Amino acid sequence: MSLNNNYSPVITKINYDSLTVNSIKSQNLNEKDQSLILDYPTVYIINDKDNQQKSKYIVYIGETNDIGRRTKQHLYDDIRNGREDFIELSDSTTAEMFIIGHKYFNKSLTLDIENKLLHYLSSVESVVKVNNRKENPQNNYYTSETMETIFSKVWRKLHHKNPELFPTESIIRDSALFKASPFHKLTKEQIEAKNEIILKTISILSQNLEGQLLLVEGEAGSGKTVLMSNLLYDLFSDESLPIKSNELSIHLLVNHDQQLVVYEQLAKKLGLKNKNQMPVVAKPTSFINKQSKCNQKADIVIIDEAHLLLTRGKQSYRGKNHLKDILENAKVVIAVFDEKQILTAEQIWESQDLAEIRLDARDTIKLKNQMRINANISTITWIRQFIDDGQIKPYIPDNTYDLKVFDSPTEMYAEIKKKSLNQDNGISRLLATYDWTFKNSKSEQGYYYVEIGDFKLPWNLQLPKTRKVKDLSWAEQAQTIDEVGSTYTIQGFDLNYAAVIIGPSVKYRNGQVIFDPSESKNAKAIERRTLSDGRKQSFGETLLQNELNVLLTRGVNGLYLFAVDEELQKVLKQNIPLYKK
Repeated sequence: MSLNNNYSPVITKINYDSLTVNSIKSQNLNEKDQSLILDYPTVYIINDKDNQQKSKYIVYIGETNDIGRRTKQHLYDDIRNGREDFIELSDSTTAEMFIIGHKYFNKSLTLDIENKLLHYLSSVESVVKVNNRKENPQNNYYTSETMETIFSKVWRKLHHKNPELFPTESIIRDSALFKASPFHKLTKEQIEAKNEIILKTISILSQNLEGQLLLVEGEAGSGKTVLMSNLLYDLFSDESLPIKSNELSIHLLVNHDQQLVVYEQLAKKLGLKNKNQMPVVAKPTSFINKQSKCNQKADIVIIDEAHLLLTRGKQSYRGKNHLKDILENAKVVIAVFDEKQILTAEQIWESQDLAEIRLDARDTIKLKNQMRINANISTITWIRQFIDDGQIKPYIPDNTYDLKVFDSPTEMYAEIKKKSLNQDNGISRLLATYDWTFKNSKSEQGYYYVEIGDFKLPWNLQLPKTRKVKDLSWAEQAQTIDEVGSTYTIQGFDLNYAAVIIGPSVKYRNGQVIFDPSESKNAKAIERRTLSDGRKQSFGETLLQNELNVLLTRGVNGLYLFAVDEELQKVLKQNIPLYKK
């Protein structure tokens, strides 16, 4: 049955206190709207300014069949039960409550709206803490087809009432926090994977086993990060689980500076804390150094981007293998791994060691669905054939995905810059293979540049930035539209449109894409690795192929290409559409 989507939500704002019903009745609402708020299911948002940071907010989102009774429960029962978040809100004289009603609201729809508000508000820069302890994504129900439309109308009305707390939808959807949020509605494949991981984890802990590995494998864009984020939140907040987070030490590790910042913010906003006061989110070396000094092993360790773990020591890491050291210090380790995203020689696994790890794993869960690239299967196949097989096939035009080759990097940069000016297009950035010099130390020229003929743009992480953007990922920072990103800043993230300069390390010869380590400036990829038998071996070609894999799988709605190698550029122009102004 088709439902009328023209109905508008009713939203009223009142002080958060015991006079809820009287406050609603004193609002300038007609009888029908007042009844929607008082007599029918509603969703509500309690919010207050943070004591330490007055420009920031603390929020709680809920849904109820009786807003008057529910408010009193928060003000009296939750305080009696020692809920610190509600004690803080009840003591405040500035706390407010937005109450949302709609003609179509039923229990399932209000739960879905509540969950989506959780997703959005946990991604808002001005929100420092979300006090909820549950998530309730719903399956299909009578009014489910109207949910997205109703939510957008709700959000627009909230934005009109408080644009600081409720920024435009496009700003939120572009944020790395939104994309990594645990409040995404999981696919059937992700739900099955999560349930299997939780069941295996409970079994391992109940048997008092140690050093047990659960391996999660999937290619770039298969939804691994969202799954791990959701799993982490469930382990802390799902009270139906037989394991209780306040009795466990739970950690999420990631060996990537940009993603570390995102996970740290999520943990802080959602109030995730360990019983032993050790950080929930950390880098592997830091975790190993601290945990090895503890008397007890960590209960659960989740490792996102486990392919970035070190498999040899270095100055800052005295061990020999991150994963093995983490297993030594934990009961259950859930590691997300994609061999095609290993980028440096210090992350390389010798084949026998990797085979051993896979054999020793308690379980291996594979994610097969492509969640990032919004394209037909023919487009995804074309990209994979380019990366995996070195084949440039004729491209079948795809109305859902914008794949083009450009005559020059200057032209491609101009188009990406134009795309970024329109907020509805989402974040778009210029990327390149690591074929131009970049060092952490300052350049005598001021910056390290990607230079091709008349085109000249600085590498990532160099342009001045304000303190305001310090907690944002590289791509989210406004000044980075005038930089060129690399695998080191974009791995693990996505872009709406990704424009990739394929440098001279990627060539086309005799009908085949080849990789030339002599043209790469990525010292960590082209250096030789000393193997366990003492031999030195180069993995440069494989690692440069992996680099291309990361870069070509960032674009959600479009991929723009320019190749420095003349033969590669020629074959690209022969097989995919050429950009025309």
